[in-house]
Amino acid sequence: MSANETGLTNHEVTICLAGGAVLGPFNATWTKDDGGDVRELVREYDAYLQGEKQHRFKFHLHDTYTNTVHTLILDFEQVTGVCDHVRLRSQNGG
Repeated sequence: MSANETGLTNHEVTICLAGGAVLGPFNATWTKDDGGDVRELVREYDAYLQGEKQHRFKFHLHDTYTNTVHTLILDFEQVTGVCDHVRLRSQNGG
């Protein structure tokens, strides 16, 4: 199944931690109807950087390539960056 058929958006998420450690990259997907924790992780971290208090600490990243779920429990005080790399569809629809 292609991303176009299933409505999935494929993400590769990497978390950078204080002190230089890196978690990931993690493959994760979400659909247009269900943004899932990939989208929420990025939104929560962005809000945290804008001065809001962290509300969530546990995020589940669903990897449809390997049929697994990565559970991340993060304290944003120890996170220095979140990279969300999204694979876009090609111009010819593939």
